[in-house]
Amino acid sequence: MSNQQTTQNNDPSTNREDAKNGVKFGTGIAYDDAYGATGTSGNGDGDGEFVDSLPTAAEERAMGLDSYSSSVRERERMERNDAGRVGAHPSTMANSKMEEEDSTAREHDPFAQAREDGSGTGLVNTRISDRESAYQQRKSNRTLRQDGMSYKEAMAHAKLDKERYDLVEGARKDLLDEEGNLLEKKVQQGQQGQSQTVESKSGVEKTEDVPRRRRRRWDTQDEGQTMTTTMSSSSEKEAPVDDTAIVSDTESVAHSKKSQSRWDEDTGTNSTRRRKRWDETPVASTSVDVNATPMMNSASAVDATPMMNSNSSKWDETPLVGSASIQSTPMVGVGATPADGGRKRSRWDATPAPSGLPGAMGAATPLGGMTPGIGIGIGMSGDLTKALSLEKEMESRNRPWTDGILDAILPSEGYAILPPPSTYIPLRTPGRKLLATPTPGMNTPAGFQMNVPLEELASQGQSVNDIREAYGIPIAATSNEGAVGALPLIKPEDMQYFGRLTDGNDDEKLSKEEADERRIMTLLLKIKSGTPPQRKTAMRQITDKARSFGAGPLFAQILPLLMSPTLEDQERHLLVKVIDRVLYKLDDLVRPYVHRILAVIEPLLIDEDYYARIEGREIISNLAKAAGLPTMIATMRPDIDNPDEYVRNITSRAFAVVASALGVPALLPFLKAVCQSRKSWQARHTGIKIVQQIAVLTGCAVLPYLRELVEIVSYGLTDEQQKVRTITALTVAALAEAAYPYGVESFDPIIRSLWKGALEHHGKILAAFLKAVGFVIPLMEENYASHYTRIVMPILLREFHSPDEEMKRIVLKVIKQCVGTAGVEPEYIRQEILPEFFRNFWIRRMALDRRNHNQVIETTVELANKVGCSDIVGRIVDDLKDDSEPYRRMVMETVQQVLENLGSGDIDASLEERLIDGILYAFQEQAVDASLTGSNAFGKEGQVMLDGFGTVVNALGERCKPYLKQIAGTIKWRLNNKAPSVRMQAADLIGRIAIVMKACSEDQLMGHLGVVLYEYLGEEYPEVLGSILGALRAIVNVIGMTKMTPPISDLLPRLTPILRNRHEKVQENCIDLVGRIADRGAEFVSAKEWMRICFELLEMLKAHKKSIRRAAVSTFGYIAKAIGPQDVLHTLLNNLKVQDRQMRVCTTVAIAIVAETCGPFTVLPAVMNEYRVPELNIQNGVLKALSFMFEYIGDMAKDYIYAVSPLLEDALMDRDPVHRQTGCATVKHLSLGVAGLGCEDVLLHLLNYVWPNVFEESPHVIQAVLDAVQGLMVSLGPNVILQYVVQGLYHPARKVRESFWKVYNLLYIYASDALVMGYPSYSKLSVDGDGLDGSLSSSDCDESNSYYARTTLELFI
Repeated sequence: MSNQQTTQNNDPSTNREDAKNGVKFGTGIAYDDAYGATGTSGNGDGDGEFVDSLPTAAEERAMGLDSYSSSVRERERMERNDAGRVGAHPSTMANSKMEEEDSTAREHDPFAQAREDGSGTGLVNTRISDRESAYQQRKSNRTLRQDGMSYKEAMAHAKLDKERYDLVEGARKDLLDEEGNLLEKKVQQGQQGQSQTVESKSGVEKTEDVPRRRRRRWDTQDEGQTMTTTMSSSSEKEAPVDDTAIVSDTESVAHSKKSQSRWDEDTGTNSTRRRKRWDETPVASTSVDVNATPMMNSASAVDATPMMNSNSSKWDETPLVGSASIQSTPMVGVGATPADGGRKRSRWDATPAPSGLPGAMGAATPLGGMTPGIGIGIGMSGDLTKALSLEKEMESRNRPWTDGILDAILPSEGYAILPPPSTYIPLRTPGRKLLATPTPGMNTPAGFQMNVPLEELASQGQSVNDIREAYGIPIAATSNEGAVGALPLIKPEDMQYFGRLTDGNDDEKLSKEEADERRIMTLLLKIKSGTPPQRKTAMRQITDKARSFGAGPLFAQILPLLMSPTLEDQERHLLVKVIDRVLYKLDDLVRPYVHRILAVIEPLLIDEDYYARIEGREIISNLAKAAGLPTMIATMRPDIDNPDEYVRNITSRAFAVVASALGVPALLPFLKAVCQSRKSWQARHTGIKIVQQIAVLTGCAVLPYLRELVEIVSYGLTDEQQKVRTITALTVAALAEAAYPYGVESFDPIIRSLWKGALEHHGKILAAFLKAVGFVIPLMEENYASHYTRIVMPILLREFHSPDEEMKRIVLKVIKQCVGTAGVEPEYIRQEILPEFFRNFWIRRMALDRRNHNQVIETTVELANKVGCSDIVGRIVDDLKDDSEPYRRMVMETVQQVLENLGSGDIDASLEERLIDGILYAFQEQAVDASLTGSNAFGKEGQVMLDGFGTVVNALGERCKPYLKQIAGTIKWRLNNKAPSVRMQAADLIGRIAIVMKACSEDQLMGHLGVVLYEYLGEEYPEVLGSILGALRAIVNVIGMTKMTPPISDLLPRLTPILRNRHEKVQENCIDLVGRIADRGAEFVSAKEWMRICFELLEMLKAHKKSIRRAAVSTFGYIAKAIGPQDVLHTLLNNLKVQDRQMRVCTTVAIAIVAETCGPFTVLPAVMNEYRVPELNIQNGVLKALSFMFEYIGDMAKDYIYAVSPLLEDALMDRDPVHRQTGCATVKHLSLGVAGLGCEDVLLHLLNYVWPNVFEESPHVIQAVLDAVQGLMVSLGPNVILQYVVQGLYHPARKVRESFWKVYNLLYIYASDALVMGYPSYSKLSVDGDGLDGSLSSSDCDESNSYYARTTLELFI
């Protein structure tokens, strides 16, 4: 808002104009609060307002949203006065100042950078490292004692090893033929190139051959082993040779006496002129070998680019390459000979060659126009990788399709090559090709060389996989064993882990260790980046073969993946699942790798994601069970006194997980020794923190060991180290919190030390001691709690004045805990605590921080529970008219909670008036942006005001009668507001206070509000319309149908079109209102209107929200009861024919509701007749409707069970499993409904149809069958089911036995006592030869002729 507008708003004439429209609050208010700044709102310029940096949350949201045009903004500025907005309020002025910045804020895309970085859509960044704090990122710097290096260093070495491997493989491919034999021609060319590089072009003498060892990649230049490369001239003498000089892998053993690197400068003619910085780039003449690096000579131009010399920096120029052995740009470790002056050449002096590039010979630099392949992503940044992939895509899109491409991609059979039409003339525009300038090739002094297309390299050994990869077609799986299709796409950042899978090596030529490593790599790639079927198969394979792979190879590849900086949430979850399953299989084989696993998994314990923390605990728990306690202690013991606090923190949490997994008693001796260690205070600190984490993790399960744990940490309260004393106090607090309300006797040894420490310390350590005191006091008996509260209270009162926010929160928490204890008297609280408490904490500044805000409210509510409602409300009620809106909200929230807990019994008439006046003021003075709608305008803040107003009015009850007209006037005024959020809040308030209006006999006032709401049914904003319908429903509920104004006959036709609104809030409230009218006032509306509503309700059965579907189904029942079931049932039965399953299920529920409401006899004939239609959906719908119906009608089913049994027989014998499943569900509800009503004969008949289905394998069907058997067990008795079960318990077929034992287990669990009389009697009775007469014979009494029997008479008795 400009200064001119502000002045205009404060003009007296403007105020008089505003006064005509309604009350305008807050003009000309002076502001003064704890910050000490004072300003006047009417000065016309807002620059001096100190509050202009503290807008409300609603205004902050408004600053970031799209604004209307300037004319609309101007109109809305005037509308805000009617919304209760103070025009010159500092928060309003802050909002106005931000309007110029809105356009910039709107144009800013906060997700653009995330999308550019490749982190998904940008809406949610799933990359873990991007959201980790600096503290969490310290996990990569943790040192592993076995290697002596951190994970960050280990990953760098792994990357270098990968480069070395690619280099060696490239050289091997170039120098060996397909059978593995050495190519002599290549070797001779390489030797010739080496000798030409070493030889001098200006008369340098040859040196004699001396044996030298080959230079390794990691060799360094030692004293006495210097390798000199000198600029020689005709006058120079021969230099001495070092016999121990090192040769690179690609150099020839035959060499000159001058130990000259192949990267050194070739000497030209003798010239001592100093080269200038801007000398021209030298070009090799035709007389010089192409492989030699050109050197400056005396005839050079003045401006030549200087070559490498002893004084130059390695960043001065790009080294020129002159090797002809493989024609490659040097990689790390290849030819890394020192440059001039003895300086050791860095691996950054030369550009690394891409590896794995299709068509590249060895590791050659790609020539002009050639885009690097998938293998070059190693070590590249995201931007470079993206640029290269885009370039590759554009090249492939614009490359012509040749016969070689089509032969490689398409099958050889089934396709014919068609000639082009005779009239076809290719488009030739050479001008377009000027844009694609080819890159200059290596050692091409006379021009450029275009790249050969990949498909034309097939004759040179190019594989089909390379051609497919070049065109973006997935390459085939590299391992045939268990491979599911092609390998997943390997992301560029994953190439350092999975790059070897793309080299095309034959698995049969690999050793067993290499084959296992490659197999593990393949499985991990499928788990990490594959499709769900690939992941499932790979997960099963890596689990089954874990012991054959071995723990070492598995964890050597899994753990670096988990430490990858580009890991995402889903990938981490999958890899953690791999570790979990592998641990189960490996068992004690993981012991040598416990520390490495812990170093990777322990950081999950402090992750911000709850599920990641749960997964970390699960892994460490399983690891402890597999490795055993001695191994865990031996492994983690050195980390206890680690100097890095991060390592000690996660180690303490891991020890707590181990204790919960293996039992706290097993760890107690170790903890006692650690907590009393004299060696280092870090060990004592970590040991005590382990106890704290055990208490947090196990909760009340710490009670059996509470005394021992308190005794272990008790020495820390008097430790000489302040950090140890602090963590000890926090541990005592955690133990007391976990043990509440038991275990106070365990804290007896430390109570004196605790209170003494609270009296002696200051600052943060005092906060820890106070926190411990606050948790111990609630455990005490009443007299002890009162005594110790009086001791600690002076300290708390002193700390009321502390400027530390954390200390204030702890003091508030301790006050709340002390006051809530039974032994503290209300009078003591009134005299000693309340005055200072309200003076120091009930200030505006406490309302600005949400955590302080909540803690102040909780403590105040606890004080009110002790001293009563009126004492607290009387002190804060006048603050409902405070200028600060956050402070008013804090007061309103406190009043709401106090009145909810205690009621308004002790509020006198004077306080009642002040309270009503305050809530009206606070309700009208809410800052609302008229451009926002619905919940966006108020959010949680507006909900606080609404809840508070409704709670106060409902708590006062009939005492509100004198104020209802004023409240109704405020509501009507706000219902007429231009801001939709204000209208919505006013309608919601009517719904809150309608019951109070009825209690105060204000029927006329409610009728008037009903007419007002009826006029607003044309509301355009769905959020507001939903609130209006909710208010109408509340009025209809309390006033009744006959007294309702407008009449129901006028109201319902207006609601019918609103049912088509697809907004969930509108749908739910409208259906509730229609259902209430159908239930209580159906006679006021014609049957034709009800049928119209029935058709509208059918669409509601597909609603996403369950409450809407439930309301629609209930409304069908009310309408059917009002107008008869026939028409409604006809509509519902037609609905069974649709394809949408959710619609059919909801329709069956509605049919069951109609049957319950109107009686089953009105529905059952039509439903059973519908079953005759030979269509699966309709028959299944009928069965489901019967299932729901019998569930709802209960014992009424006894009259209909005989009628439906033939239909159920057909369903239980149907070939469709869904028929049998739904039929079993119907039998279940039917049998439960008629239990004990004499229908056992038909139930036994149905059991004979249900029983054959116990062998079903579908989980849904077998569950329905077991449910039906359980229902029949209730109605027929468990012994009848037992007679069916006994037949198959010992059947020779395992599947039969499993099914019968499953049913027997159900019988045994639910009716074990009733089964006793059903077991057959056992007696050794021998039957005679024919086994018919059963006569006794004492002669043959062996086990084989034992006779088991239980007669029907015995069962009956």
